[in-house]
Amino acid sequence: MDRSRIRNFSIIAHIDHGKSTLADRLLELTGTIPARQMAEQVLDTMDLERERGITIKAAAVRMEWAPRPRPSPEEEGRGKEEGEAARETPLLPSSSSLLPGGEAGGGGATYELNLIDTPGHVDFTYEVSRALAACEGALLVVDASQGIEAQTLANVYMALDLDLTIIPVVNKIDLPSAEPERVAQEMVDVIGFKRDEVLFVSAKEGTGVEALLAAIVQRVPPPSGDPEAPLRALIFDSKYDSYKGVIAYVRVVDGEVRAGRRLRLMQTARTVEPLETGVFRPSFAPTDGLAAGEVGYIATGLKTVRDCRVGDTVTDEARPAPAPLPGYKPAKSMVFAGLYPANSEDYELLRDALEKLHLNDASLNYEPESSVALGPGFRAGFLGLLHMDIVQERLEREYGLDLLATAPSVEYHITLTDGSEVAIASPADMPEPTRIAGIGEPWMNVSIVAPDRHIGNIMELVTGRRGEYTKMDYLEHDPHLKAGERRVLLEYKMPLSEMLVDFYDQLKGRTQGYASMDYSFSHYSPEDLVKVDILVNGVPVDALSMLVHGERAQQQGRALVERLRSLIPRQLFEIPIQAAIGGRIIARESVRALRKNVLAKCYGGDVTRKRKLLEKQKAGKKRMKRVGNVEIPQEAFMSLLRIGK
Repeated sequence: MDRSRIRNFSIIAHIDHGKSTLADRLLELTGTIPARQMAEQVLDTMDLERERGITIKAAAVRMEWAPRPRPSPEEEGRGKEEGEAARETPLLPSSSSLLPGGEAGGGGATYELNLIDTPGHVDFTYEVSRALAACEGALLVVDASQGIEAQTLANVYMALDLDLTIIPVVNKIDLPSAEPERVAQEMVDVIGFKRDEVLFVSAKEGTGVEALLAAIVQRVPPPSGDPEAPLRALIFDSKYDSYKGVIAYVRVVDGEVRAGRRLRLMQTARTVEPLETGVFRPSFAPTDGLAAGEVGYIATGLKTVRDCRVGDTVTDEARPAPAPLPGYKPAKSMVFAGLYPANSEDYELLRDALEKLHLNDASLNYEPESSVALGPGFRAGFLGLLHMDIVQERLEREYGLDLLATAPSVEYHITLTDGSEVAIASPADMPEPTRIAGIGEPWMNVSIVAPDRHIGNIMELVTGRRGEYTKMDYLEHDPHLKAGERRVLLEYKMPLSEMLVDFYDQLKGRTQGYASMDYSFSHYSPEDLVKVDILVNGVPVDALSMLVHGERAQQQGRALVERLRSLIPRQLFEIPIQAAIGGRIIARESVRALRKNVLAKCYGGDVTRKRKLLEKQKAGKKRMKRVGNVEIPQEAFMSLLRIGK
């Protein structure tokens, strides 16, 4: 298809503002999916996405749409009802600059619309950034009852950085609580859109969706690029297929992909002969090739997943491009946790599963590590707690693994006495205290949007987590709104380690569910941190070690050993649980022994006989305590999450 008739765009929004439902209506209206095959959230193909009601993976789909032509003056005058219906029809401008061949109004022109639906949760921002880099435009969807939220602003700034054309859309106008005019004015005041740019739709009922399609054709520019230049195609996503190998999702920038031509991956210098090329409808639909400006897939046949990386450039083997495309900045992991197979024999299976999952989720990082208590495993890096939870569940579901995950931690920068600096992602990797000159803790920029009646509760929560106030702005400037009804944007700086626990749950609870939050990395700050070791039966359990602020070390150590006492199952011998800083014990609890009644058979006789049996039992318990093995359940590691909170 002519490049002037191609439109590549994404849908961005805060979580639960209706992106997936709007994508359903676009697919339905363009006839991409037959009515009998339509289902809710058709682009959310993972069971986890449907169960949790959130989008986890960006999904691409190609649609074809022919706009209705502009009605003539004679048609507009044919009766009152017909004229009203004509005026409701979305019209395209007659400017020939927008349409190939000078076709005024778009009559007979069919457009290729490539949509990439994106996640809305802050933990999947990397998915959004990769999708936006493959597009020229974005639909910014805002709920008509909730208005602008924290992730809305974050996505807008991301799209503006990439110089995309943004179409503002107020969704869910059918809700009884909807205030579309107020939300539209909010988008004008806060983000800077013009009032006549804002579109009103109801994705659930289909109202205004056809006008939205017309706006996409009008406002989103066609893709640039030279179809005669050497092939350059950006890999923005990928997955592994048992039969076709690595399947690369690509956006062709220059040149074209043709069947039978050998291709080269420019970063890894690997050459491949594609098994198949095609587009998304939304399932794989094979084609003869992909032209400049189009979005599709290439089945590479590669069985080694590390040979095909997200952000790599595909070029022609016979006529290679002189330079690759810029690609993507690597994702910076914020949360780290250890992943260990419950059965150590499954270590190789876990490694293969992580390789394949990393291909589908480029923001997942991992490296091998070994724990004294848990054996061989991997230290994995995630973008947030939800991302960690999703990865663990995908590994267990999709690859049939039984995993043990340690409590999440963050990356600290340790300055040593010799002036060098090392980064550690686990307290177990902490150098000797005598070698440490300082510890840098990661701090985040946190943006919270909530009604102003909850300002006091939010400030109390954040300052209790060592947060520092930055600024406050009101989003609404309507003088008719009463105090307590206006929404406010609060900005703070706070340690990432304080956000790992139930901070988001507490924020939602204290604001009756009205608050939304976004965060980004700020800086590393030197803090008074100490390492608290946990000893179970006299043996340090490295996976239970934690770095905490010096003022809270004793309180959190005591809380942890008390919780472990109730979680570790009782044995036939007493189990001491201790918290220590260096060689100093700061808290201790004991799990009482299960005691067999060895005197049950002594219904009479001399007392020395009973004493002899008790002494024998006591000696046996001492020996058992020396050689006994204490199994620590998964709940014990996760109990670190809520200690002292």
